[in-house]
Amino acid sequence: MSAVRRPAADASGGHILDLDDLGVVFTTETGPVQAVRGVSLHVAPGETLALVGESGSGKSTVALAAMGLLSGNARATGRAVVDGTDIVGADEERLSGLRGSTVSMVFQEPATALDPLTRVGKQIAEVIRNHRRVSAADAAERAVELLRRVGIPEPEQRARAYPFQLSGGQRQRVVIAMAIANEPALLIADEPTTALDVTVQAEILDLLRRLAEETGTGVLLVTHNMGVVADFADRVAVMYQGAIVETGPVEDVLLRPSHDYTKRLLSAVPRLSVAEAVGAARADEQADEQADGPGADAPGAAPAGQPAVELTDVSVVFGRGKQAVHALKGVSFAVHPGETLGLVGESGSGKSSASRVALGLIAPTAGSVTLFGADLARTRARARRALRAGIGVVLQDPVASLDARMTVGECVAEPLRIHRRKLSGREREALVAAVLDRVRLPREVARRTPRELSGGQRQRVSLARALVLEPRLLVADEPTSALDVSVQEAVLEVIGELQEELGFACLFVSHDLAVVQQFARRVVVMRAGRAEEQGLTSATLLHPETDYTRRLLAAVPVPDPVVQRGRRAERLATLAAGRTEEQG
Repeated sequence: MSAVRRPAADASGGHILDLDDLGVVFTTETGPVQAVRGVSLHVAPGETLALVGESGSGKSTVALAAMGLLSGNARATGRAVVDGTDIVGADEERLSGLRGSTVSMVFQEPATALDPLTRVGKQIAEVIRNHRRVSAADAAERAVELLRRVGIPEPEQRARAYPFQLSGGQRQRVVIAMAIANEPALLIADEPTTALDVTVQAEILDLLRRLAEETGTGVLLVTHNMGVVADFADRVAVMYQGAIVETGPVEDVLLRPSHDYTKRLLSAVPRLSVAEAVGAARADEQADEQADGPGADAPGAAPAGQPAVELTDVSVVFGRGKQAVHALKGVSFAVHPGETLGLVGESGSGKSSASRVALGLIAPTAGSVTLFGADLARTRARARRALRAGIGVVLQDPVASLDARMTVGECVAEPLRIHRRKLSGREREALVAAVLDRVRLPREVARRTPRELSGGQRQRVSLARALVLEPRLLVADEPTSALDVSVQEAVLEVIGELQEELGFACLFVSHDLAVVQQFARRVVVMRAGRAEEQGLTSATLLHPETDYTRRLLAAVPVPDPVVQRGRRAERLATLAAGRTEEQG
């Protein structure tokens, strides 16, 4: 299928998307809620406009309004014109004709956007046949072409696969293939890379950029990742409390912001420190400074003594024979009291398996695991249960990890009911109130349910539940990946303060290298089940020893458009050189 190149916007200002004084009000049990107020913006052919802001700022509501996908309790006012058609007030028949042909959407989570019971090729073909009069055979052939175009290897075979048989990055490519199947004039991408590791994220951004350049498709990018904005956007619109407070070219907004809110938002962004050509001697000098300098006694520093958890030459194999999967291969690391160890790597690298081994949830096939000085393989069930009472866990998605049928107070008190059964109800309430104070939540929150809280508040509830037993080890698995930058900053600040107060060890699993560089003293880089590289964060992430770590760091977008353009060009040149060597 050949790409159709659309003409660029002319001097008269022909826009693919034009919002004029858009307002959205939701009718709720407690009264009307004004989610969007007087939003005016436009997207030209071949242009990418990034819509940024905190959770609740209204950016996703604007994107849904542009698709005509607002819920039944929403009322839109103003104008939302897509390629000449006003979406506000349009009937469902007209909207159905536009969606998937003139305007398409790429959602954040491909697992929920795809039908798990239908092969991916058939799902793409269905989108084509919904808007074009073509035979089933022709639609299937075009589906394979689209899979090839978005970079899926062996597209003929992958077209027959179900979504669960593909990786996260491949599923997102399938969603993009569906979105561009009918060559839309406007592509709306709502957090398209949030759940992806940095290398897959870079590949998806390269793909979206190339498609926009080839076809002249306008892109409305909704994101909280300022590095992605710097890497991909031409212009930026900043939303706050339902209104746009600043808009302009990406370099102006990110490097010379004018609004106080934009300045606060950018100041909260964790920034990856990048070393250029600095000698190894300087790397050693920086490592010595971190090991012996004033920061050695701060939270995250590694004191001498018995580690809270230690993995020694651990291997984990799932299955047998030819079907066996080697999840971990000879992994060794230790986390000491008061120290934060970052565990980083791509999806499938083994970081989550390593954290589950540390928690005692997966028994190693080989090697040993020591928790608070006790060998887990030689510990009986009752003693192991007592050891686990010293562990707190914070997971990526608080919506999934908190029981929606329980109040916040009941969720936080759950570990107390399991491990401290002799406590009275009043004693439990007192401990819950104290830990809510620690994570900066008002005590009245205990009477509310998780769904009544914001994303950042829910994650703090998860943190309160993890810390209510005052654990000696905190395992945080992607605790901030779904949070916007200001909320992320607040959650990390709370964890750091509580670590300083309580002295717990922290195993911090993340694909966000900028966060790990800021938060962890030491880091382990995982690759294909092995510990590829480990050491002080200052040395390992500034001056990596392996090509893999260097590639991982090169894929991280930084929130400076000028610097990021140079990094992207260097990364693409390195990839091209690598392909040339392989072909030679």
